[in-house]
Amino acid sequence: MTIEALIFDVDGTLADTEEAHRVAFNLAFERHRLGWTWTRAEYRGLLSVTGGKERIASYIQSLPMGTALRQHLMARVPEIHANKTEFYSAAVREGGVPLRDGVARLLEEALAAGCRLAIATTTTAVNVDALLQSAFGTRGLEMFTVIACGDQVPAKKPAPDIYRLVLATLGMGPDRAVAFEDSPNGLRAAVGAGLWTVVTPTFWTAGADFSAAGLVLPHLGDPLRPLPAEPGTALRTHAWLSLGELQQLARPPRPPDAVDLLYEGRFA
Repeated sequence: MTIEALIFDVDGTLADTEEAHRVAFNLAFERHRLGWTWTRAEYRGLLSVTGGKERIASYIQSLPMGTALRQHLMARVPEIHANKTEFYSAAVREGGVPLRDGVARLLEEALAAGCRLAIATTTTAVNVDALLQSAFGTRGLEMFTVIACGDQVPAKKPAPDIYRLVLATLGMGPDRAVAFEDSPNGLRAAVGAGLWTVVTPTFWTAGADFSAAGLVLPHLGDPLRPLPAEPGTALRTHAWLSLGELQQLARPPRPPDAVDLLYEGRFA
């Protein structure tokens, strides 16, 4: 398998953004005088719903209230989410959300080798722009051949739509790319699109079922922040994931099984 593109999720994968998102949600709730506060434990559970607007809507649906109030709050979701995005983007611009260990190194290594980079995320384009500008300055957006966000497809993760869009835009099949994810929903989306996937869990996703991943690591590693028990456990040559080793480890994706086909609606 020759890798010609690396496709990255954003939240939790490029950077551990979820605490900044949680704080931004709470600031938006405070601005709208809703009286809601999402704790870390509560937010960890809410991450099973992908997409910020969808997360707020799901939370509203879970609260005990009358029909009229529920409809009123549901109508306010876009405005609440827009304010949340403002708070989050400000935090990122101020440098409050650094890239995860090894991410910048692997991105630069891939570009130097002529490998294309892409993003497949459920977050907004504004959030992606803020993170890339904070991490890489004005060249951040230029590093990625394709940046696909959740609102560009009919169904968000765990549906494979966003990855299929990225592959179609790159003009390649899944056997020539590798996905990077941190969550069960992201893994399902990538595998559903036929992609061999590297998963680097965070506090928010640790302990989930990642058995479908090609490789699971605590982070991508760096010479200054080496992976524990590596090489020798999951990696063969270094205590960090290099592009060269990724080329050796990645295998063609397995054919879809009955569960995949059922999920995609191919069974009557």
